[in-house]
Amino acid sequence: MSIWFKKSIKLADLDPFGTETMAEYLGMEWTEIGDDFLKIRMPVDHRTKQVYGLLHGGASCALAETAGSVASHLVIDSGKFICVGLEINANHIRSARQGFVTGIATPLHLGATTHVWDIKIYDELEKLICISRLTVAILNKAF
Repeated sequence: MSIWFKKSIKLADLDPFGTETMAEYLGMEWTEIGDDFLKIRMPVDHRTKQVYGLLHGGASCALAETAGSVASHLVIDSGKFICVGLEINANHIRSARQGFVTGIATPLHLGATTHVWDIKIYDELEKLICISRLTVAILNKAF
């Protein structure tokens, strides 16, 4: 059973969530939407590496927050509510030097006022790079 507010959502419907944002600048691309998960990938390149040539931890957090925040938006009635990040944490397990990393957001809690997302980031060999948890507040939209 789908967790998304609009049950007929398609991958192409996610394209506007990257336009003229940090996600676009960092090269993030939506790759899959399932009944209860969202996948996004990001290149490991000059935009996302730190000085040692490794994937920057902040870039991993940006990928995780993008995946979880957009996932929350897809769960709510966006005509009545908005969602904003409250807290994010990340454990950097290993790093990557090249290629792409993929974030997979799945819900841990979908309440009326908060959502909690588990975001796992993997490299192209499907090795775990980062585990992140994002808490999102669900607020009434100001009219």
